[in-house]
Amino acid sequence: MKLLHAIAKALVLIGAINWGLVGLFNFNLVTAIFGSVPMVEQWIYILVGLSGLWILFTHKSYCMYCGEMGMKWDMGGMEMKKMKGKMKK
Repeated sequence: MKLLHAIAKALVLIGAINWGLVGLFNFNLVTAIFGSVPMVEQWIYILVGLSGLWILFTHKSYCMYCGEMGMKWDMGGMEMKKMKGKMKK
């Protein structure tokens, strides 16, 4: 599961960088690389979208800041406090 999470995270980062390039420079990196093969381009967008959903639904399990063993914001003093407990595997 950690490998799948790492792959999903990488695809989400690639998607975010691509959207940043589209917003800033009107340059779509995926289209520039795979535009001559529309089916591959479409599958990349599908994989990035599915990765985003995977991260959305599994984020708390793997994130060191949101998970059981991770850090949690103390809303009173806005300082980080270590949570006690065992890390999820």
